[in-house]
Amino acid sequence: MLRVLAASENALAKLLLVFITALVFVAGIARWFNAPLVWSVDLAQLLFIWLCFLGANQVLRRQAHIGVDFFVRRLPIRLRVLIDSLLALLVLAFLLTMMITGTKLTLLNMQRVYGDSGLSYAWVTGAVPVGCFLLALSVAGHLYNTLRHWRTAKTLVFSRAQSNLITGKDE
Repeated sequence: MLRVLAASENALAKLLLVFITALVFVAGIARWFNAPLVWSVDLAQLLFIWLCFLGANQVLRRQAHIGVDFFVRRLPIRLRVLIDSLLALLVLAFLLTMMITGTKLTLLNMQRVYGDSGLSYAWVTGAVPVGCFLLALSVAGHLYNTLRHWRTAKTLVFSRAQSNLITGKDE
């Protein structure tokens, strides 16, 4: 099920990127012919916001976000797992706060019109709670795997170099 969700998310992100690129290209050509598509910038920005959240979640799921672990690498492995787990709980609390606040903002913006597109501004602000929900699912999944292997310290929440925990070397 998770693979289907990941594949669907990946396909949607690629589709959005292709659509944004085509939209910006067509809008540029239309402007060249003195017939600008005034709504194209708004729609491209809206889709780009959704694309950013989808991309952030894909990278988080693969544990490929940039991290600074210069000092943490020098700690004992179980302490690293503890710190990583506590950070995951902090991130989850932040994402939950953003989901709640983003939902409130989305509901407030239902009647507001987004630029010249005629779309509800809720489509823009709706990316925040949906994106934070997806990110929270990914963090919770990694945290679950980390806590499940707590005694053996095989995995970390935010590091993909799981096989090299003992040596501290990157992949």
